[in-house]
Parts: sequence; structure tokens; C-alpha cells
Amino acid sequence: MGEPYVRYEVLEQEGRATLTLDSPHNRNAISQRLVEELHDGLAAAESDNSVRAVVLTHTGGTFCAGADLSDASGDVSTRTMAMAGLLNAILALSKPVIAQIDGHVRAGGMGLVGACDLAVAGPSSTFALTEARLGLAPSIISLTVLPRLNSRAASRYFVTGEKFGSDVAEAIGFLTAASDDPAQVAADWVRDICAGSPQGVAASKALTTRPVLADFDRSAVSLASESARLFSSEEAQEGMMAFLQKRQPRWAQ
Repeated sequence: MGEPYVRYEVLEQEGRATLTLDSPHNRNAISQRLVEELHDGLAAAESDNSVRAVVLTHTGGTFCAGADLSDASGDVSTRTMAMAGLLNAILALSKPVIAQIDGHVRAGGMGLVGACDLAVAGPSSTFALTEARLGLAPSIISLTVLPRLNSRAASRYFVTGEKFGSDVAEAIGFLTAASDDPAQVAADWVRDICAGSPQGVAASKALTTRPVLADFDRSAVSLASESARLFSSEEAQEGMMAFLQKRQPRWAQ
């Protein structure tokens, strides 16, 4: 298997577990293996009483590039439901999850950030929902992204696919904070979380995630079906091929 795609480390004295996306060959893209290793890390953190919070971070200049379009393992519906399961697991974890970002976030990576309870990013970070440019839509990840955006921002960035920086991401509600030192902000949040009781923090987190989890129960299957339909379309095949070949797509008129 080689080196892990996700590195797991516990600092008991700080009460934190760190999950580090470390798949440089594809810019931490969402592959079946990365999803499985994130699940393993979340489960380990849940069962470790010394862990009071989880920090999700990354190596390299990209937090997550979105779906790994070269990953052909499983059909689209299976992969989409696996992604839904991962987002659900982050939301359902009894311990707060903090996204600590100092790089670029695209497409499915936006869903990961949206699922986290707190998110901080540095000034070099950029964000974009690029699915429409590939003939797709941010179907499953809409379950975690839409609750983090005001409605005008959602209408804009879902359809334009344009990039925006950490200051804008904070202003529209996607980030908890933009900072020149995201690692320090994340450490401060972990310290504050550790000042609370495990029971109190878990119950308080559940109040904020309950409506989103309920939306998963209502909509995940239909959104996965919609995602599979789009992926199999001629437009999406052209969009993804153009992306991989680094050329402009030739949309049918």
C-alpha cells in the first residue's frame, strides 16, 4: 500500500488528534483509499478518551482538489454514497472537528470543510465549487456546503465556479475565521474545547449538526442518483476529459 494518504497523530497533552491529508501525487484528491483512511482516523479519535477535538489539515499547497477523476474503483453511485458516508461521519462524531487550511480547496474538498464544526484558513487559501465547469453539480456536498453559505453567495459560487479567497469565505459564512496563522487559531480552539466537559461539548455539537444530519437522511440517496446521472452524461464525460487533458471543453450546441 505504500505511505498512507491520511496521517493520524494524537497529542494527548493537548487533547487533540490530527488527521493530515498527505496524498501529494493527486493534490489530496478524494479517492476511495483517502475516504477509507479518513473513516479509520475518525473512528480511532472517537474511541480514544484522551482526544477531545480533531484537527483536519493537509500537506502541500492544496487542502483537497476534489474528487480524484482518475480513480475508477467502484461505480459512481457507490463512490458518491461513500463520500456521503464520510461527510456524515464527520458531522456525527461526538467530538468537534476543526478544518485547518493553508492551501486551495476545490469541489468535494468544499464538502469536507463544510462538514467540519470550525474552519480556519490562511491568506494563500482559495476556494471554488468547480463542478458546473465539468458538466456536473455539487450534489452530495451541497448537504454540508449550503448550510455554511448565505443564499446569495450560494447562488453565485455554485453556478460561476469562480475562485474566492479566505476573507470572502469568512464573510459569506463558509469559514469560521480567516487568519495569518491558522495553526495557532486551531490550537486556541482546541484549548477552549478542552475547557468544556466531554458530555457538554458532545451535546452542544449535536444541537448544531442535527438539522444537517436529518437532511442527509432525507436527501442523500436522491442526490447520489442525480450525481450518477450527471457523471454518465456526454457533457460530463467531455468536461472531465477536457480537465484531464488541460484543454477547454467542447460543449455541444
